Amino acid sequence: MALTPVTPQTPGFTAAASAALGAFFGLFIGTAQGSGLLGILIGAGLLAALAFVFKTVFTQEKTARLATLLGFGVVGFALGGVPGLILGALLGWFFGWFIFWIGESRYRQKLVPYLTPGQVLWHYAFRVICGAIFVFLITPILVVLPLSFNAQDFFTFTPEMLQFKAEGYSLKHYRDFLTSSDWQNSLKNSVMIAPMATILSVTFGTLAAIGLSSEHVPFRRAIMAILISPMIVPLIISAAGMYFFYSRIGLQGTYLGVVLAHAALGIPFVIITVTATLVGFDRSLTRAAANMGANPVTTFFKVQMPLILPGVVSGGLFAFITSFDEVVVVLFVGSAGQKTLPWQMFTGLREQISPTILAVATILVGISILLLTTVELLRRRSERLRGMSPQ
Repeated sequence: MALTPVTPQTPGFTAAASAALGAFFGLFIGTAQGSGLLGILIGAGLLAALAFVFKTVFTQEKTARLATLLGFGVVGFALGGVPGLILGALLGWFFGWFIFWIGESRYRQKLVPYLTPGQVLWHYAFRVICGAIFVFLITPILVVLPLSFNAQDFFTFTPEMLQFKAEGYSLKHYRDFLTSSDWQNSLKNSVMIAPMATILSVTFGTLAAIGLSSEHVPFRRAIMAILISPMIVPLIISAAGMYFFYSRIGLQGTYLGVVLAHAALGIPFVIITVTATLVGFDRSLTRAAANMGANPVTTFFKVQMPLILPGVVSGGLFAFITSFDEVVVVLFVGSAGQKTLPWQMFTGLREQISPTILAVATILVGISILLLTTVELLRRRSERLRGMSPQ
């Protein structure tokens, strides 16, 4: 698509937009320094002045952006040392880019020309809101990752860490995790429970999804609602119900009881993903296989399963993550012999505040990222197989 020709903005508009950005960042930086209001005023005034100067006097973009990067980097180093230098340089680079992006009206180049100013504003405001929500959700995870390399037994950043000194970082917490019998036993239990629960979830969830996808099944909407209820009902209620039920039939505190409980929690994820895959499934293929003499089992494994396999695997990955990360249900239906990794983390927070929890959390985050990446790759493969996206 050809770029839409645009007209550069006036210095006043550029300064006003830059002042709003400066006030936004100034709020956070000023709050960290002890005065949010002062940060807003300084940030708005500084960015407005820079925008006006770059728009009217200092118009060479590359030189201006380099000067902004260096200037903010020097100020950051004076206020916060090496971390301040890095943060200041990043902010300087971003501010320099933003001023010319606004001033030269580049924000309209990839938009259709008939959009009103209000529509353009909402176009970018919506993206800013989504980005802010993403940052709000991901920031706690990003804080945990560097803390897991703390050389001290603290849950906070030490001065050595903030100054990026080598003595502030260590792998001692990961070593504690790998050498501690309690942590290794809990890891062993999680590895024994999660795969079995996943197999049961995939088996029953796939069969349920295939059955409920048939229109002739009576009360299929009600049955679907019941099957996915473990995902909707508060987990503490499900855990309490399982505890009273398992204690009556002798499964409370057993390996089988924990596996069945986790399988019940994973089945809704399998049903949802497989049902979504079956939406684009051509049922004439199964009828053709039946006409060729294939029995239902052969038809399922030779015709249906290869096409819905991405949804089955995706549901299985979600079920595995649910079982591997679950702590509430296992506290109710498990015993000391089934103490899983999340249970051990909960115990560490409640009883001894062990920083090894941070290392374990980092490992779990890495595992979750790998599994979710696999889910996304399978989703794209499924779309290509169904012709919903280009090769």
